[in-house]
Amino acid sequence: MHRRSMRRFVPALALLLAACATRPQQLSVPPQTVVTPSPHRQSDLLGLTAGELVQRFGSPALQIREGTSVKLQFRRRGCVLDAYLYAYATGAPERVAHVDTRLPSGADANQQACITALESP
Repeated sequence: MHRRSMRRFVPALALLLAACATRPQQLSVPPQTVVTPSPHRQSDLLGLTAGELVQRFGSPALQIREGTSVKLQFRRRGCVLDAYLYAYATGAPERVAHVDTRLPSGADANQQACITALESP
């Protein structure tokens, strides 16, 4: 008899406690801030050819060709810029499709500061 009454008591107690629970508070989400683009953005380099990069930054410290793609690396003043160039059509020159910037330690670097450092003599 005791088991039967406990089987009824436990679910009833759970329902009673659930009825006493407060509603979860809704958190207000702060508005997202708009990031204004810097004067030198990755998009400033997108579409450039290897020759245009050399005119802008000088000779690359490293050049790696893999299949139809080329990686050019420029280094100066604590900054490393990797430009990845791909040919978009057969016979067309390779053009920059992606750019990474970092410190020599491998940590991310501010792209604008890195490009400015590479452009300065």
